[in-house]
Amino acid sequence: MPSGRPLVFGHPPGVIPAWRARVREALTAGATTPFYLFSPAPVAEILQRFEALNFGRPATHWYSTKTQPLAAQLRWWRNQGRPAEVVSESEWRLVRECGFPVDQVLINGPAKHHWLPAVCADGMRVNFDSLAELTALLPYARRHRWRTGLRLLTAAEFDPEQPDFPTQFGLTPDEAALALRRLQRAGLTPEVLHFHLRTNLSDTAAHRQALAEVAAFCRSVQWWPRCVDVGGGLPPAHTLGRGGRSLSAGHNPATYEPLARMMREALGEFSGLEEIWLENGRAILAGSGVLAVRVLDVKERRGVRQLICDGGRTQHALLSVWEQHELVPLAQRRGPVTLTAIHGPTCMAFDQLTRKPFPRSVRAGDVLLWFEAGAYHLPWETRFSHGLAEIWWEESPGQFERQRGPDPIRPPATPATR
Repeated sequence: MPSGRPLVFGHPPGVIPAWRARVREALTAGATTPFYLFSPAPVAEILQRFEALNFGRPATHWYSTKTQPLAAQLRWWRNQGRPAEVVSESEWRLVRECGFPVDQVLINGPAKHHWLPAVCADGMRVNFDSLAELTALLPYARRHRWRTGLRLLTAAEFDPEQPDFPTQFGLTPDEAALALRRLQRAGLTPEVLHFHLRTNLSDTAAHRQALAEVAAFCRSVQWWPRCVDVGGGLPPAHTLGRGGRSLSAGHNPATYEPLARMMREALGEFSGLEEIWLENGRAILAGSGVLAVRVLDVKERRGVRQLICDGGRTQHALLSVWEQHELVPLAQRRGPVTLTAIHGPTCMAFDQLTRKPFPRSVRAGDVLLWFEAGAYHLPWETRFSHGLAEIWWEESPGQFERQRGPDPIRPPATPATR
């Protein structure tokens, strides 16, 4: 990652001061570092942006539960009358506990046949991922009148670390054609054709390619779905890649109009299409949270100032391996800056949130804020050596509730001696 030049994250005026104010109020309410603080206000704001777009068809935005499995946020989302998408039994049970009706939950993900029978219910919405899954679940789908869909593996979907290889998800076109015929014979003609490419897509080109492939598949089998589910993949608005470039510049996150324009053009190929579905977890949820950590110690060596904090990458922010997020002191620290590495508390050289120019006036005891912590931070937490962080929720402006207390690791009790 860059080590000597300023990084530009592009937060609108007022965003950083608003989060500083929230964190101060949470500390006053009793929060202790490290802690996550989440608020629904940024989610509401970005949803307004998405819902102002003209996709050429009505659009439904599904909550990506795996992105932020936080009950308080899920209940807020449900109270807006919005549906949720899940990919595991634990997520299914969570959203049901949060009050989502069965028909407002979309079930995606691989190998569902190993858990779905245990929670089977009438009227489930299920996108099939493999022929084995379809074979095992078809009797349940018939008996319980499921609303079905197919996940298609397109050529636009590949392992981002090794692009020559496909991902492990979905049905090939030949498999999907066979699955379609089996569902039609069973009286369960799919309503949905689904694909999900990958994460942090830099522009709309991959979605355009995938939609063209999906349309070609539909023409080849002479079947058109009622809904096309384009999955997610949009990056957070204020996050940089390892090289320091914005991950979202190609989408213009101030309006997301490039996405809407591409959709309007591409969806003209679909006969009888009634609706599109989107599952953009990162873009919608990343800005809903910050991670607050406290500086415990300060060192200097080989021209680098090092801040040792009570939270970091190993426990709380695994995404810092390949993403750069804004990180600022809670207090306004001014004066000269110096190259600074900001570390967590674990005995791992890997445990580094960032290395960048930072105010030399930052000292032990200061609280630091790591932004865009609302996406994939909670599900990738670890208890490595220290335990989980507190979670705080802004129920309404100025009203903060602790959702989870600290979870320290304790050594096993020593057996009593006789």
